[in-house]
Amino acid sequence: MAIKVIMPKQGQSVETCIITKWYKKKGDRISIGDILFSYETDKAAFDLESPEEGVLLDIFFEEGAEVPVLVDVAVLGNAGEVIDQHLSSKTGTNEASTAFTASKASTPPNASEALKDTDAGSKTRISPRAKRLAKSKGININNIKGSGPNGRIITRDIENQVSDDLYIQDNIQKTAEYTEKPLTNVRKLIAKAMHSSLQNSAQLTHHMSADVRSLLEARQKIKRNLVADKSQQDITLNDMVCSCVIRALLKFPEANSHFLDDHINTYNKVHLGLAVDTTRGLMVPSVRNSDEMDLTKLSKELKSIAESCKKGSINPELIQSTSATFTVSNLGNYGVEMFTPVINLPQVAILGVCTIINRPADIGNNTFGFIPYMGLSLTYDHRAIDGGPATLFLKEIKDQIEAFRY
Repeated sequence: MAIKVIMPKQGQSVETCIITKWYKKKGDRISIGDILFSYETDKAAFDLESPEEGVLLDIFFEEGAEVPVLVDVAVLGNAGEVIDQHLSSKTGTNEASTAFTASKASTPPNASEALKDTDAGSKTRISPRAKRLAKSKGININNIKGSGPNGRIITRDIENQVSDDLYIQDNIQKTAEYTEKPLTNVRKLIAKAMHSSLQNSAQLTHHMSADVRSLLEARQKIKRNLVADKSQQDITLNDMVCSCVIRALLKFPEANSHFLDDHINTYNKVHLGLAVDTTRGLMVPSVRNSDEMDLTKLSKELKSIAESCKKGSINPELIQSTSATFTVSNLGNYGVEMFTPVINLPQVAILGVCTIINRPADIGNNTFGFIPYMGLSLTYDHRAIDGGPATLFLKEIKDQIEAFRY
């Protein structure tokens, strides 16, 4: 029985998605969970895993195609199975799989509307994204042969033309000074968000260090427990820091807020955001109601959202800047000693967690030794929080870390 694969709807505002890469080709044997293709929305990038097993009987959109959500993208079935043109009579159905039979066709009827993009004043078929790219690069589309469905010009064709032009120019000049690479949707979004954050808020960063002997002792205890008990949750230093941040936010709710131009929303619950570095770019998913979780539960949730971001399966609603009330960005693993994190607006603050450095300190009785300190960098929006309360909040995080017990 043949099963259709549809383009998911990632969020209420998303109307189209762009297929960036196919990992399988027509005729491949597919298992449940195999990644079929990657795609981008205007907010993030994702991977689509196969909901069923079978053979990939047909693919209706190539790489670079801009596809309406809930439209048939491909079809799975048994080897040699004949499929029907009538894959879906209603654009917008959200059924993940539907049986169908009859004769083979190259594209489903509901996909035909997606292929009607033509350049104004000509008969050239071109996707809107490819058209915008061609315009920005000064490319004449009339000289390009499209590789998309029905000869449609897609983004890849424009990028190839740009590469060809650069190659010709390189041969003329003998040496190329640089390589030009178009920005991905995700990179454009990150750039826009970072610029907007710095341009539209009054950001200031305070730095402080916390004695992390208690955290390191707890970490060693957890490692020992992992050897003895495989069911032990592997709680990391970052998990512990996040737990301390949550407790500090409950004492200083003004940092657990959104600044919205003419008013401030201060939240009673902590929805903690975690900056996650992925191959597609930075994502900041949130753990909702994190203040209700114990350390073990919090650790599991933090690992889950980070893994979902890296796989491309994160719920798009969780990576909206409004989903979190406060964000933690940890660069300690990279050896960063101090940095200035950028606020994820409309949040009013973000904590940067830095690497651990041994520093000389008084360990009692006028005796000095080396103590492991973790750098903490708090960036806050001075429009919403004054310097005094911000410093007291950062000190509370420090105190929570130094008093940590597991």
